[in-house]
Amino acid sequence: QVQLVESGGGLVQPGGSLRLSCAASGAIFRIDNMGWHRQAPGKQRELVALISSGGFTNYADSVKGRFTISRDNAKNTVYLQMNSLKPEDTAVYYCNADLLRPSWVRTSSWGQGTQVIVSS
Repeated sequence: QVQLVESGGGLVQPGGSLRLSCAASGAIFRIDNMGWHRQAPGKQRELVALISSGGFTNYADSVKGRFTISRDNAKNTVYLQMNSLKPEDTAVYYCNADLLRPSWVRTSSWGQGTQVIVSS
């Protein structure tokens, strides 16, 4: 069983910054991709950023140049630094990890989400 726990969400003014963290724990053999998705009320969940085990990254066009994803493999933790936040960034942000559990059982795990509100 794998647990992903997000933290760092909150209320911020437009132009401000937040840093989200997500720590994975449990029986994990290997973590491949880790990423962040977000979902606004009434809208579908969308990919925000992705990072591979080797450090390669991918971003949604809407956040390129403003958000930075990183990871600490020793801590099984992924981060999302969010700068120049806009009201359109308001959403619940979810952490995701594609991983291999012992005995080569592949799973995709999700956190419970952390809310980000960008408003004056």
